[in-house]
Amino acid sequence: MHDSCDILISGGGIAGLTAAAAFGTAGFSVTLVDPTVPITERDAQGADLRSTAFLQPSIRVLQAAGVWDDLAPLASALQIMRLVDAGGPEGAARQVWDFDAAELSDQPFGWNLPNWLLRRTLRDRLGQLPNVDFRPGIATASIMTRENEALVGLSDGTGPRARLLIAADGRGSLAREACGIAVQTLRYGQKALAFAVTHPTPHANISTEIHRSGGPFTLVPLQDLAGQPCSAVVWMETGPEALRLASLAVPEFEAAMSQRSCHLLGPLSLASPRSLWPIISQIASRFNGERTALIAEAAHVVPPIGAQGLNMSLADIATLLDLATQMPLGSAEMLAEYNRRRWPQAKARVSGIDLLNRAAMQGAPLFRDLRATTLRALHGSGPLRRGLMRAGMGLKG
Repeated sequence: MHDSCDILISGGGIAGLTAAAAFGTAGFSVTLVDPTVPITERDAQGADLRSTAFLQPSIRVLQAAGVWDDLAPLASALQIMRLVDAGGPEGAARQVWDFDAAELSDQPFGWNLPNWLLRRTLRDRLGQLPNVDFRPGIATASIMTRENEALVGLSDGTGPRARLLIAADGRGSLAREACGIAVQTLRYGQKALAFAVTHPTPHANISTEIHRSGGPFTLVPLQDLAGQPCSAVVWMETGPEALRLASLAVPEFEAAMSQRSCHLLGPLSLASPRSLWPIISQIASRFNGERTALIAEAAHVVPPIGAQGLNMSLADIATLLDLATQMPLGSAEMLAEYNRRRWPQAKARVSGIDLLNRAAMQGAPLFRDLRATTLRALHGSGPLRRGLMRAGMGLKG
């Protein structure tokens, strides 16, 4: 069986769901496939308990997808990005630097939302779009491209044709392999623990990144849970240490995470299951193939530092949306221009975050002191501080 559409999206994670909603809202016929059904309840088995901080430029993509009005009331504003040096002998907060979005505009840096909620809202939006065919539980089995179309074989035996194939199928992308696109991967021997916590001290819309060793410990504001202030946590550590922490009984784990947080928000109480995620950096050698565009983790992967990962993915979608109104959809010209615009920007981000992660991992006192001295110098200069904040949000100028 063969049917046709403007765009076939392989991969139904948050990036794939967002792309389907955005292109569907723009009037394109879209087929979206993913081998799994999205888990859209916080307490369901296998729910993604991470959160995503959407920086200012990404909001335009969520608006284009028709979901921002639904998400905004549930989002937690990120007004201040706080960096903490806990590199002293006792692991206490010895230096704190605040980066306030008020220095740049009357808007926060961004807004934080739980990933399971994003999936639910995006799934519901796709159900409102008659030109979007969402097929959860169906995998991409084969890909063949020609000059004028992509033919995608699916696990249900169908073979839709599309003018454009968007590969949002993750770091092990089948579509990337089918296009013969090489990939460079850097491994750190790290894992990230992701979970939610409640705490007695309100977070005051401050995202806090605490540096000591092994990687940062980051608290990102969420809306209150059962009347208690709540935050999402990403705790990066070496693989063996992350596995040890994940296996601790809850009281011992709460004691360890409270100490690692320098008790900045008081004692932390675990408010969700813990999930473990491997940490790598990765970038494809190019983001375009015949009738194919790579986005999100099929194109680039970064450690969870500075809220860059999914925001890079939404920048991919924004670029494709822009080009789709200017050039023939899926043409070699369009895809070459997509690669020209996005690959250098993504490469710079991957390289920069790689350096930041390596610096955050350092545990020797000399390296910790050098890290603190560098942060002090960057924060102390107004022009440098504002430049860093603009660059972190992906703003030009």
